[in-house]
Amino acid sequence: MKNKKIKSYDCDGVINLDEYGVGLRPSSMDDVIITGRSFEESNSTLKWLKKHNIHNKIFFNDKKFIDKTRINSGRHKANIINNLNSEGYEVVIHYEDDPIQAEQIKLFSKFNVKVIMVNHDNLIEMENVRR
Repeated sequence: MKNKKIKSYDCDGVINLDEYGVGLRPSSMDDVIITGRSFEESNSTLKWLKKHNIHNKIFFNDKKFIDKTRINSGRHKANIINNLNSEGYEVVIHYEDDPIQAEQIKLFSKFNVKVIMVNHDNLIEMENVRR
């Protein structure tokens, strides 16, 4: 049986553009959100997504807020992509706005995921910010 092809989306800078509202939306309910946001930020994130009628499965970084970095967030995303591919999904595209995280995804993903860079001209802070 072939793996089901899906896409994954970063949250901040891709889906969430802060005061500019929603950017890209997952195109299918099978698509997933893989965020660098800490599990400690899950309540506010889920509330925001629900407010904007986005109900896709989301994977949070398992690091505490103070311990997360752009590098370990990118590795977290690569690990989730690897796990999804092992579970019968083929993540063919990941939408990302952070070049550091994109590089980590490319380095640590065991599968050939195409990372599409979203350029928002620095509308969204990429460093560790509570939203």
